[in-house]
Amino acid sequence: MKAIICTKYGSPDVLQLREVEKPTPKSNEVLIRVHAASVSAGDCELRGMRLPLSWQFIARIGFGFRGPRRKILGQEFAGEIESIGTEVKQFKKGDQVFGTTGFSLGAYAEYVCLPARSETQVMVTKPPSMTFEEATAVPVGGLEALHFLKRGNIQREQKILVNGAGGSIGTFAVQLARYFGAKVTGVDSAEKLDVLHSIGVDQVIDYTKEDFTKNGQSYDAILDVTGKISFSGCLGSLNPGGLLLLANPTVPQMIRGSWTSRTGKKKVIFGAAKQKAEDLNYLKELIEAGKIKPIIDRHYPLEQIPEAHRYVESGRKKGNVVITIFSG
Repeated sequence: MKAIICTKYGSPDVLQLREVEKPTPKSNEVLIRVHAASVSAGDCELRGMRLPLSWQFIARIGFGFRGPRRKILGQEFAGEIESIGTEVKQFKKGDQVFGTTGFSLGAYAEYVCLPARSETQVMVTKPPSMTFEEATAVPVGGLEALHFLKRGNIQREQKILVNGAGGSIGTFAVQLARYFGAKVTGVDSAEKLDVLHSIGVDQVIDYTKEDFTKNGQSYDAILDVTGKISFSGCLGSLNPGGLLLLANPTVPQMIRGSWTSRTGKKKVIFGAAKQKAEDLNYLKELIEAGKIKPIIDRHYPLEQIPEAHRYVESGRKKGNVVITIFSG
């Protein structure tokens, strides 16, 4: 089968198209013919090991010091089950599915094997109304956004600001917050503001022209996707009892956040989403009902994944970048 292989950390040029052995499912696994995958900012950070120094050592322990142990990257997929292991009961051959590969990665290939049940991966059936490309753009961004809005207990008429609103997590966070009845301010670059208007944001702020922490406005919750904002500035922009939700916190932010939550009236929440089928099914139902939708910026074929990585790293990505692997 064809796959994109990453043998060392570095620029997008380290990604190479090769022929590799097609995997065989174990008794508890399914073999999926991958129709579509995605390229996220997280994929690019892992490929280049471009993480804050405080996270690099931990990441290298988990994924490999000199290069990734798992040579095929990719976290999101959508495809069709080609065969199943003898112990698999909840899926059958021919089921169309989508989900995440978790730390196993492997979505940048024509085939991938995944366990039918897992605490670190999630997979559900794809509805006929969704294309494979639409489905692969849902899991990571959608689950992370849902996780933080649920932990923040976002409710009707609350004011929430989403910093980094034009990305994969941000576009889902805006739509979910609107669905929950909140009033949403979206912060991102000027070229992404049209997308934010199209998904119902109440107010947009171009961060290159205005610092939202200094404009005198306050919010019940702030969701930061970027990890690059002023911690103190955000706390100062929260109403009494407000919540700061950190999707990509630095270690210093986590330490300060824990202290703030223990000693003050404002709370700081961080921690990655758990992969739950019930949450992914919830997102699927909202999409089928027309309440939210995945935002797709660009499509690339498998062999152009290095170009897709370059585009994502440019910071211009609006929503999601999708890889079409099998279009039959």
